[in-house]
Amino acid sequence: MSAAIENACVQACAAIAPAWPLDRAIAVNPHWSHIGLPVRQVAARMAVLGGIRVFPSRNDQLRAWRSGRIGTPDLNQALQQLPAAQTTGLSPTQCVEALEQSEEQAQLPLLIDVLDDAADRHSRLSWRQAITHQVSQTCAAYFDRHQASWQPERGQGLYAFWRETLQHDHGIGMLMGLPHIGRVLDALPATAAQAERWVLRQLGLPQAVWADYLEAVLLTVNGWASWCAYLGWEARLSGQQDTHLRELLAIRLAWGVILLESKQAAQARLAQEALQAAWSRSTAVLQRAEESSLIDEVWQLALEIGYQRELAQRLSPRSRDRIARSDVAVQAAFCIDVRSERLRRALEAEWPSIETIGFAGFFGLPIAYTPVATPARRPQLPGLLAPTLEVGDCITSADPAERETDVALLRAASHARRARFALTNQWNSANLWPGSAFSFVEAAGLGYLGKLGKWMRPSKRARVNDDLDGLPARYRALCRLQLLGLNLDGKVALAQRVLHAMGLDRELAPLVLLIGHGSQSENNAHASALECGACCGQSGEVNARVLAGLLNDAAVRDALQAQGLTILPTTVFAAALHNTTTDEVYWFDLDLPPNLATRRWERVQAAFTHACDRVRRERAPALGIDPRASHDALLGQLRARANDGAQTRPEWGLAGNAAFLIAPRARSRASVLNGRTFLHDYDADKDTDGSVLELLMTAPMLVTHWINWQYHASTVESQRLGSGNKLLHNVVGGNIGVFEGNGGDLRIGLSRQSLHDGEQWVHEPLRLTVAIDAPRAAIEAVMAKHAVVAQLVDNGWVHLWRFSATGFDRYHDGSWSPLCTELA
Repeated sequence: MSAAIENACVQACAAIAPAWPLDRAIAVNPHWSHIGLPVRQVAARMAVLGGIRVFPSRNDQLRAWRSGRIGTPDLNQALQQLPAAQTTGLSPTQCVEALEQSEEQAQLPLLIDVLDDAADRHSRLSWRQAITHQVSQTCAAYFDRHQASWQPERGQGLYAFWRETLQHDHGIGMLMGLPHIGRVLDALPATAAQAERWVLRQLGLPQAVWADYLEAVLLTVNGWASWCAYLGWEARLSGQQDTHLRELLAIRLAWGVILLESKQAAQARLAQEALQAAWSRSTAVLQRAEESSLIDEVWQLALEIGYQRELAQRLSPRSRDRIARSDVAVQAAFCIDVRSERLRRALEAEWPSIETIGFAGFFGLPIAYTPVATPARRPQLPGLLAPTLEVGDCITSADPAERETDVALLRAASHARRARFALTNQWNSANLWPGSAFSFVEAAGLGYLGKLGKWMRPSKRARVNDDLDGLPARYRALCRLQLLGLNLDGKVALAQRVLHAMGLDRELAPLVLLIGHGSQSENNAHASALECGACCGQSGEVNARVLAGLLNDAAVRDALQAQGLTILPTTVFAAALHNTTTDEVYWFDLDLPPNLATRRWERVQAAFTHACDRVRRERAPALGIDPRASHDALLGQLRARANDGAQTRPEWGLAGNAAFLIAPRARSRASVLNGRTFLHDYDADKDTDGSVLELLMTAPMLVTHWINWQYHASTVESQRLGSGNKLLHNVVGGNIGVFEGNGGDLRIGLSRQSLHDGEQWVHEPLRLTVAIDAPRAAIEAVMAKHAVVAQLVDNGWVHLWRFSATGFDRYHDGSWSPLCTELA
């Protein structure tokens, strides 16, 4: 019995995907733990166990059908592509008629649901809602390390903390209509393990449904379960274990003990019998839900086919021929983020001698960065990985003759920053005590309103680097980044690996630009969700600057040449940051390289100035801005949006993302892809052993899939997998997440304002289409070696194409077939 309970609990906890904190808000597929199952089966499970939608609603699909966004050819092709639709003989008429019908599916009850049968249950919070609220408030207090001034005792763990908190909570009984609930709190099991065993024995459910029941229990507090899953994820990356998710499960189960003990014996017995009867039919309920979801899957595919037809038509006529090497004056490496597609296209139009390259925005550096004189160590790489290298600040003059004083300057800068931070902490702490808050505001007067004033009349200032906050101005221009604790051999190996992965280990241009990206917004709890997902929700500045410094290092270049990789002395690497809110580009450390050709650099600056203006005009209509405004006026409006504390939509982020190309830029160079496509450069001819393709399909492909499904889930299930209305958000624990209002579950995913413009959805919930320019055998070899990649493709979480001589081949059910793009 104990082994069976343990297995069921482990399985239920493994079903919860992690959610990263606000200051590292990377995108996650909330169904990640279920990718081993077909997407339609997952849709049925989520509906039955948690009342969660996976496919777009039928109302939304009906609008797409009536507006012509989904056409008859799209629907017919979707029916032909889905074997289950062919097997059941599903017709277009049946699919259309289903859009007019109710899509409600049965949801299996929990113990708290069948116990909540009092006559007044419709005039108060349901027990499910009340319990979620109580558990959520407890978790908010327990996990908070940054926000509350008075911290609770957590030494005995989450379950013990909740147990003690509940015994002093005199309001929960009134919310639930159980004023005498305190009398039964002595029945609470003393430990989490005891709670698991007691409840499962009392339920009387067959062991076959235990894991499903426990997963349904966790889905009632899915936000906090996802936070606990993140803590477990981080612990595993460092070789440790974390028990918080198991304790949260025990808490939710223990609530069943409390409510069961609150009932008369006869009522409790009837509730148990009702629960057992409902779950005895769980297999049939899940089967019916999966059958019902087939029509939703057809419409999901039909929506995607309409986009895919357009994508194939934009790409297929293009050749694979690259521009001649002699014509390349500049190489510019951008993050694969969809927002770089517009800027790459504009740059190439402005100056055809610029060759743009797409690469993951962390530039292959497995680093964590700690700003000088702070303890704020942060990862700068995808959340799938753990950092193995450290980066810190140094103070370095461009004049070699002055570098003897660098150590002294760093010491002085550190002292000055700590002193400023100490004064700031004193100022902030003055209004934290309950008795001093109002007097503090009164004493501070108008000075306290300074920040509000800036929001009420937003300035047009450029993006400010928060990493330099508190550092005196005289040190800022000299503050550089350096790899710590890495010897020359390590630096050479790192440089060689990154250059090979980027395809830059040969034929380097005289000027190579490394361009990360970051966003700009004020008063935005989810600001990091607009930063670089490959840099763990940070900007790509650190990675770009570190790599440029590494590749400009003379000792590293000499060692690379000894190994056969030559970087000419005239080749210069320069780092930059693309501000995706205003489409400005900032350059770094330009005073360090000795060979930066002035004439070429002036040409680059002019090309970027014109390209950025072109991108701003392309984006302006979606932001409600006149694209015909003058250069300065347009930039000023975008900066004002970025500095406006009341602006809920500073930019659209990755809304609209729908495809990922792993191919040479020549395949898409002349295509207008409207900022919807991730573009990663790849040349199969140079990847003879398939190692680069393997890296791309197991890292960037997974990251783009996570991004795609976070946007998908936040759109189709905004109540449970999105964070709701940004105007109602309250930050929890400083960086943990948000409540919508003052309670309920922790909200995960994207806010409605990130996906909807107030009148219509800006993001279309399409599964990612991955198009790879590589031989079939090479692609299949990666899938055979990595089960997670095969699961994504075989179970319908992504679409997989490959470029062929005549267009595209589509992978389905273990084989390839020509992609149909004709309107039938």
